[in-house]
Amino acid sequence: MDKFALVTGASRGIGKAIALRLAREGYNLIINSRISHEALNNVAKEIEAEGVKCLPIIADVSDYFAVENMFKEISSFTDNLSCVVNNAGISHIGLFTETSPQKWNQLINNNINSAYNICSFAVPPMINSKKGSIINISSIWGITGASMEVAYSTTKAALNGFTKALAKELGPSNIRVNAIACGAIATEMNSWMTPEDIQSFEAGISLCRFGKPEEVADLVSFLASDSSSYLTGEIISLDGGSL
Repeated sequence: MDKFALVTGASRGIGKAIALRLAREGYNLIINSRISHEALNNVAKEIEAEGVKCLPIIADVSDYFAVENMFKEISSFTDNLSCVVNNAGISHIGLFTETSPQKWNQLINNNINSAYNICSFAVPPMINSKKGSIINISSIWGITGASMEVAYSTTKAALNGFTKALAKELGPSNIRVNAIACGAIATEMNSWMTPEDIQSFEAGISLCRFGKPEEVADLVSFLASDSSSYLTGEIISLDGGSL
């Protein structure tokens, strides 16, 4: 039977690497981005070059009704969605005292409500088919917290709690739910950092370097596979051994 996976935030960086890796594993892909239409279509072409099908969808996954419409489109592509990767999210750096209600709510909507929205529509068919793997892309800041990133840390901590609770609820239906708590990954999200910032950050990592998006994709591939069939409810740190 053909395998189908959904990856949100797939137009670049970690999401793109995950989508391409799953394509190489034989998954047909639904890929999503909020606004990057041209970039998403280019990723779709790369995926199809792997010999699988791909459905690119522009949608704001922080909007429940946009996700509802997205799943109507997905239903014409497949009714056998076995893997969901909640990767879409945004970051924010700034003092808590300077974090506006608008910015706070923006991070809540993009980083945690998006996972709720996606799972609201992805989970019922998985329950019916008694199988599925949900993988949430989180952050080590959701475990340890980070100064100047209170809002971001809060949303990732919430995503970790969502992961653990949902895993317990869906386990009897043979649906596994895990999260990857990423450390510093070399993506555009960190492009604001100066060479001095990067050097200072790397000094606090055992492996003395940033991770690669492809290394996140490798772990997603494992979590989506039968090789991890007894692994659920875990928040797996992928941080190069942060000190």
